[in-house]
Amino acid sequence: MASRPLIITIDGPGGAGKSTLARELAKRLSWLVLDTGAIYRALAFTLREMGLIDPSPELASQVAQSLELEFQMVDSERRLLLAGRDLGEAIRTPEISRLASFYSAWPEVRQALLPLQRAQAQKGPLVAEGRDMGTVVFPEAPLRIFLEASPETRARRVYEDLRRKGAQVSYERLVEELRARDRSDSTRDVAPLVKSPGVVVIDSSSLSLDETLALAWRLARETFGVIIRPET
Repeated sequence: MASRPLIITIDGPGGAGKSTLARELAKRLSWLVLDTGAIYRALAFTLREMGLIDPSPELASQVAQSLELEFQMVDSERRLLLAGRDLGEAIRTPEISRLASFYSAWPEVRQALLPLQRAQAQKGPLVAEGRDMGTVVFPEAPLRIFLEASPETRARRVYEDLRRKGAQVSYERLVEELRARDRSDSTRDVAPLVKSPGVVVIDSSSLSLDETLALAWRLARETFGVIIRPET
């Protein structure tokens, strides 16, 4: 057991709740968490700030390699810092999410950011979430979860979250955008969103966060056994 890598991957479509589940599961386990979506959003945010809305894949990969990214705890929340700057909610807008999904389809960009993602596992036990954590980045992870939910459920969650933050958004448009993003993510040539053999599928459409977390916690206990402390 000691030789098994202490890695849990959580893959799935946008809006399924991967970031929240990964954060809460990592907190309960006292493990690190890797939000790869935030990394691609940070790249999209940087490119937009540089005025590079339509860069070439080569230029985008060069910018990706130069990013000074670091995950830190900020006000009890794990945040991604860009050159010491906490990007906060600035990378969580629909526009940045759309650009991040677009850039992440480029193999040059994915290759440029792959070492950064894998390096996180050298810092300690890790919960990694994204689109290809269990298929490309950490295929050796003993526990690989695929978290899914219907487009309508995911759109409702995103809609309610954005409205709480004061954003004016259309639920119907969010449904359309998520469906289009699903098609793009699942059919692209590089690191498509797929369910790999041996992955554990959790459909959270009718589950609360607490219920989803309880399922993931049970899977972690079954996979890693005595390495994980009992729940208190």
